[in-house]
Amino acid sequence: MKIGILSTNARLYSTARLVEAAIERGHEVEVINTLKCYMDITSQKPMVLYKKRRLDDFDAVIPRIGASITFYGLAMLRQFEMMGVFPLNESVAIGRSRDKLRALQLLSRKGLGMPRTSFAHSTHMTEELIDLVGGAPLVLKLLEGTQGKGVVLAETKKAAESVIDAFREMEANFLVQEFVTEARGEDIRCFVIGDKVVASMIRRAKEGEFRSNLHRGGTAESVKITPTERETAVKAAKILGLNVAGVDLLRSKDGPKIMEVNSSPGLQGIETSTGKDVAAKIIEFIEKNLVKGEQATKTKNKG
Repeated sequence: MKIGILSTNARLYSTARLVEAAIERGHEVEVINTLKCYMDITSQKPMVLYKKRRLDDFDAVIPRIGASITFYGLAMLRQFEMMGVFPLNESVAIGRSRDKLRALQLLSRKGLGMPRTSFAHSTHMTEELIDLVGGAPLVLKLLEGTQGKGVVLAETKKAAESVIDAFREMEANFLVQEFVTEARGEDIRCFVIGDKVVASMIRRAKEGEFRSNLHRGGTAESVKITPTERETAVKAAKILGLNVAGVDLLRSKDGPKIMEVNSSPGLQGIETSTGKDVAAKIIEFIEKNLVKGEQATKTKNKG
């Protein structure tokens, strides 16, 4: 099997580990810089080209599309799908997960637990937005933020109003969310492949910080999750149509609450903290589920 990995940097840990795992399992693999690809979209035969070469011999592609190149990356992935190449995660599913508001709406419709969340456009609705999530303390999140960037904890109503006003001045889209106090700066990353959680870790924020992201100085270690947490993580990935996902949960007095579903979860933190070969499990999933021919989008009628 020949596998293409769409990544702008072959030296990144996740990309390098996927290459290593594919080779170890006897496959041919090539890293393709997504931004250096271009496509023929008007001919009778859809085509992706890279360095003047047609990329028409891949059996599967693994999209490692960063948030900053979502638009172009998804366009490229759609082209591969039109060519009949099997995508680890479909373009529609990735697009849904990247739109934080839409993802929350889809998960909420299916009754999954989440922090209370509000969203609006008018500056006159500031007090109502705060009241909808139960007041301060609360968390404000830019819709376009990643790795904990654009996430602010407002401990008082006055602070919340100031941050909301600042975001309005930026004309930024943002969410106002309940702050789950009992989580104590911890969250659970569940790594879902297919219908299983193959690895899970608990992340803890560094002292003086409420964001537990490893990129923000947090720490992580392997954790045993509950059956409810496992079921919630798998269901969240399925609702968005993702074959592979990092589902972030908070432990609350009301049960697990979903913070985010990541369609391109990193491998370094989860493999280091759990000792599990997650990269090999991803390649194994492709081996078992590879479907040739024009891809039928599983999620097209789900909202």
